[in-house]
Amino acid sequence: MSPVEVHHEVEGPEDAPVVLLSNSLGSTYAMWDPQVAALAERFRVVRYDTRGHGGSPVPPGPYTIDDLVDDVVALLDRLEVQRAHVVGLSLGAMTAMRLAAREPERVDRLVLLCTGARLEPVSGWTDRAATVRAHGTAAVAGPVVERWFTTAFLEAHPTDRARYEAMVAATPAEGYAGCCEVIAAMDLRPDLSSITAPTLAIAGADDPATPPSHLEQIAAAVQDGRLLVVPDAAHLANVQQPGTITPATIEHLTRENA
Repeated sequence: MSPVEVHHEVEGPEDAPVVLLSNSLGSTYAMWDPQVAALAERFRVVRYDTRGHGGSPVPPGPYTIDDLVDDVVALLDRLEVQRAHVVGLSLGAMTAMRLAAREPERVDRLVLLCTGARLEPVSGWTDRAATVRAHGTAAVAGPVVERWFTTAFLEAHPTDRARYEAMVAATPAEGYAGCCEVIAAMDLRPDLSSITAPTLAIAGADDPATPPSHLEQIAAAVQDGRLLVVPDAAHLANVQQPGTITPATIEHLTRENA
C-alpha cells in the first residue's frame, strides 16, 4: 500500500532539532496540546494525525504497522527531516517502535507512553473493529475515554470528558477499525532488542489498557531504556499529568549521553 499524506502541523524554530509526536488510537494530534508550547521552545515540533484519524485520509484497509511507519517516513521526507526524536502514545508509540527498529537512521531518541509491544487478546481488537463498523465510533467513545483517564479525573473535569468523547466519536469508523486491526496483528517483541535509540518508557500507574508491566518490558528489552511510572494517570497520561510528563520528556530529549 502506498503511503498517505497525513495531516500535520509544524511549530517551533526552523533550525531546532525535530520532535515528531504520534497520536493514540481514536485521537487526533490535538491530544498533544498540553506538551506543544513547552516543546516548541526548544524543538521544531511536528505532530500529525495517523491515517484514518482527524484530518488525514482514510484509505481502504487492511492496514499494517508498516503502513503507519511508511506514512511517517513519507512525512519526514516531505519536510526534509532526515532524523527526528519521536514521541508516541499507545498506537503512536507502536508506530515509533517499529520505525526505530526498521529505520534506525531516522530516529534519534524515543519517548514511548502507555503502550505495549503486543496487546492481547486479539479478539478484543477485532471485536471492537466489528462494533465500530456496525455502529460507528460513537458507540465506543464513552468506554474508551473511561480507560483514558482515572475516574477521579473524569469527575473533576467534565469538559475534558466531553471533549475527548467527541474526539473519539469524530474518528472515521473505517480508520478506527483499520487501526484496531493493526494492533490485533502487531507483535513488536522481536523488534525491541534491535532498537538502539535511547528510550524513555512512560507508564500511567492506573492505566488499564497498557499497565506499567508493558512499559517495563519495553524498557528492559531495548538497548538503552529507562522506565518512568507516573502516579494518578491512566492511558492518556500526557493529558492527565503534563506537569510530570512534559519535563521528563524534555529532559530525556536534551540530556547528555542519554
